[in-house]
Amino acid sequence: MTCSTFLSQQQRTFIQMRTILKVVDNSGAKKVMCIQALKANKKGARLGDTIVASVKEAHPNGKVKKGQVVYGVVVRAAMQRGRCDGSEVKFDDNAVVLVDKQGRQPIGTRVFGPVPHELRKKKHVKILSLAEQIA
Repeated sequence: MTCSTFLSQQQRTFIQMRTILKVVDNSGAKKVMCIQALKANKKGARLGDTIVASVKEAHPNGKVKKGQVVYGVVVRAAMQRGRCDGSEVKFDDNAVVLVDKQGRQPIGTRVFGPVPHELRKKKHVKILSLAEQIA
């Protein structure tokens, strides 16, 4: 069994609608609530997927304001995910990095905490380059 078939067999969804996520960049938002997952299967999002979210808490002088609808890439999920080598990755929280409408460029200039290296396969290299740690 190849790595791609192994990963495609894992159909668990991590982030569902109305999930509260922590924002781990310096865009000004603290917490967001998932409105919709942008992909073929609309039931939920996994690591590296883009979501539409509403800002629930924000810093008063940040780039985004409370109530604003934003796009974000899921960078951490509390549910464990298997890797090709047989190991599993699991984080303590659900976290997102806010991006532009096309889903490529981050709004903030820093990313706090670890992010998984699987984001490279999803073409989010810019987020990986801004991250403090790559898990």
